[in-house]
Amino acid sequence: MIAIIDYGAANIHSIEKALELVGAQVRVTDDPLVVGEARAVVLPGVGAGGTAMARMTERGLDDAIRQATQQGKPFLGICLGMQLLAQHHDEGEVAGLGLFSGEVRRIPHGPKIPHMGWNQVRPLQDNLPIFADVPSDAYFYFVHSYYVEPYDQHGVAGVTDYGSPFCSVIATEQVWGTQFHPEKSGAVGQQMLKNFVKWVQR
Repeated sequence: MIAIIDYGAANIHSIEKALELVGAQVRVTDDPLVVGEARAVVLPGVGAGGTAMARMTERGLDDAIRQATQQGKPFLGICLGMQLLAQHHDEGEVAGLGLFSGEVRRIPHGPKIPHMGWNQVRPLQDNLPIFADVPSDAYFYFVHSYYVEPYDQHGVAGVTDYGSPFCSVIATEQVWGTQFHPEKSGAVGQQMLKNFVKWVQR
């Protein structure tokens, strides 16, 4: 069972259906005990960083997520869910989950803020499981005004250009993160979710 974290702001339905479509058994929950019982965790994201962290902290979901990753359970953060992996989020000046070395800043410049629509993701390494069977020139769907600025490049798996390059994919031994929405990215997004489910099954 894959637990999808519901902190009251995310678009849960689309990621729930997308994961079910690729064969996953999922459960939407705001209960830390259910997160603890899950085989993997997905943190979707829509809304403000400070509000999201406050709601998760109230429910004890932040500690449940940290404990799950410490136990080696696969974790996928999407959009704001990826940003909350970092140590600090400028929106609301709030501490994140601290699962990735970096902080979240507002996009300083670009054609238009928020960054909304289709854009290309450039993988930085060959043979990463998150990109299995995904074309190297694939486009994904983005909606965001903030981005993760890594303290170092460890775990940065993909970048996207929007005014300047930014980290759009994280892949470490414990966590995956996508700044884009795979559940809204057509066939290539579906393939990436299949790759996550395969990771969970392994």
